[in-house]
Amino acid sequence: MTLSVWRYSHLVLAVSSSIFILLASVTGIILAFEPISNRVEPYTINNLDEITVAELSTTLRHNYPEIISVEIDKNDWITASVIDSAGVDKIIYIDPKTGANLGMPIETRPIFKFATTLHRSLFLKGIGRFFVGLSSFLLCLISITGIFLILKKQGGVRNFFTPIIKENFNPYYHSVFGRWLLVPILIITLTGVYLSLEKFSILPSVKIIHQEDTAFEEEPILKLSEFKVFQNTKLSEVRKIEFPFSEFPESYFLLQLKDREYLVNQFNGSIVSEVKYPFTAIISYYSLIFHTGQASIIWSVVLLFACLGILFFMYSGFSIMLQRRKSKIKNRYKKDECDYIILIGSENGNTFYFANALHSELIRLGKKSYLAELNSYRSYKNMQHLIVMTSTYGKGEAPTNAKKFKSVLQTHQQGRSFDYSVVGFGSLAYPDFCQFAYDVDDMLQQHSNSKQLNDVFTINNQSLESFNQWLLKWKEKEDLDIRLPNTVISSNKRKAYTFEITENTKAENQEDATFLIKMKALCKTRFKSGDLLSIVSAKDNRERLYSIGKWDEKELVVSVKLHAKGYVSNRLNNLSIGDKIECGIVKNKNFRLPKKTKNIVLIASGTGIGPYLGMIRENNQKSALQLYWGGRTQSSFSLYRKEIETQLDNGNLESLQLALSQEKDNKVYVQHLLKLDSLKIAEVLKNKGVIMICGSVVMQNDVTQTLDAICQKYLQKPLSYFQNKGFILMDCY
Repeated sequence: MTLSVWRYSHLVLAVSSSIFILLASVTGIILAFEPISNRVEPYTINNLDEITVAELSTTLRHNYPEIISVEIDKNDWITASVIDSAGVDKIIYIDPKTGANLGMPIETRPIFKFATTLHRSLFLKGIGRFFVGLSSFLLCLISITGIFLILKKQGGVRNFFTPIIKENFNPYYHSVFGRWLLVPILIITLTGVYLSLEKFSILPSVKIIHQEDTAFEEEPILKLSEFKVFQNTKLSEVRKIEFPFSEFPESYFLLQLKDREYLVNQFNGSIVSEVKYPFTAIISYYSLIFHTGQASIIWSVVLLFACLGILFFMYSGFSIMLQRRKSKIKNRYKKDECDYIILIGSENGNTFYFANALHSELIRLGKKSYLAELNSYRSYKNMQHLIVMTSTYGKGEAPTNAKKFKSVLQTHQQGRSFDYSVVGFGSLAYPDFCQFAYDVDDMLQQHSNSKQLNDVFTINNQSLESFNQWLLKWKEKEDLDIRLPNTVISSNKRKAYTFEITENTKAENQEDATFLIKMKALCKTRFKSGDLLSIVSAKDNRERLYSIGKWDEKELVVSVKLHAKGYVSNRLNNLSIGDKIECGIVKNKNFRLPKKTKNIVLIASGTGIGPYLGMIRENNQKSALQLYWGGRTQSSFSLYRKEIETQLDNGNLESLQLALSQEKDNKVYVQHLLKLDSLKIAEVLKNKGVIMICGSVVMQNDVTQTLDAICQKYLQKPLSYFQNKGFILMDCY
């Protein structure tokens, strides 16, 4: 699969530096615990910004005959080098308020020593430091290329912080965590590079020279507590204080702060010399602070998560790469031998699953099929059928392996006429849903020998059910006995629970061949309205999913459409009260009744009302629920009428709107009612209400188009904006 410049750079940098980044991340995780563990030691002083140098120096002079120096390290431990009353030199941790001895300096734990050496130099000294520094630089470049990939995916800088659309686990969280941890990782890498350059003396060295006062003033003599510079300096600003080594006038206090240092007259506290540190020295100090996390326990925790994130990025990144490698194209026949040409446009390789499924079926049926990327479009001598399956990338753009399609389509002509079909893959959460598929359709319509077999068919969130709907239509027009692709066959066996049938309306005498079936769990299981009931067909091992309406703690209801040749629907329809059936439960957390939302619009067609029957019953918060349901006739609704009227009476449901397509000459569908209630719908979204949609994909497409028009007209925002905010929830099939 063709890679973009940014993706290729991102991949090459990651592969070339993976071992070193892995070692740096693992040791970084260990070292992140060092400042965290140090902060809980009794030597840590948490109020340095409340204590002045004047207080500290006065306290020490009172407690010890002689003080040599005081140092405040990055853990906020105060170390004093003193001579006690017995004349013994000591280096101790002290309490700045009382001067009390808190203990002797402790040695770094062996695990931290080991991790530090491995982290800094891989136990290879100078050459190891070089490779570690290079790895930091490469990781910085990886982060930068990652930024560009996210920008491309999100459709520009303005959308950088908009919610990322949920897709497969690895690509989704690779992007989400990458955005969250971007700043910490850049700080880690930049500071690591700086510290490495400093170790190799590539940066200019810093030499501090003071201009001493040769007058050696001794008057007036003040107490340490009266020194203005000491009074105005908090310990949080101090790195080190060196006390005068004698009482001679030419001996001074050396007060080292974070951005400068002073020579201070030991008698009157006047500043003899002040030297501001050069920028490189300040950067060096803060690079060490930010790289090690020693200045703040919060920052240490951030660095810990950043290192864990790097490990996850390595895992997910390589998983994505392997996923793309699985998208290799294998053809049995040469392109000019084939009647069927399938062209693919995909950024992450997901579309290849669907294309390969169709390709394999055509080969099984003895047809000659050829698979290629859109960029590889050429003239095909025997092509009679062209199928284009393409995703859309970024802001309505072509995926990487389809960017050249427009130019190659104009360059390579076909010698005979051909039928074509375009299938678009995308997410309704993006404003330019399947836009490139429509662009391809426009290009092909302008081709002199092309004939459109059917309109562009769009598939939301890689829905297998939607793909099957397109496949059923396409194979009828092509008169082919194509089986459903293997991708919809249940490969993971779910845990099965035993349910007993408590009610079944059966569909023999029901208009629209629809029935309600209630069942009670005989073993411990949990489910909620909106979850899915899984039943695997013994005939073809395919999994059928039905939306659950929760009736009570153990009982659920599903609304089922009876299909003449449907193995599972016929099996369910034939069940009687007391019969038992084994079913699985599929959690569907993205389609649950919101608990804290006041206004909710429920939109359904046909059996899509099933989960709403349970949601309305459990509306204990008395949210304002408005139900729009689409069916054929009044009798189509009779299956649900009694329950819905009960919920209207008890206040769990505020209103009901029926769209009946066969009652009048003018067909009325759900989207028509929504259009009539445009202002009300816009008001719901404006006030952070939620719209839920459940039913067929055809209904979903019509409804989302109507909702998008309402949003654009009354709220000046696309529907995708509200979907990204979590205000649009869909479960369609």
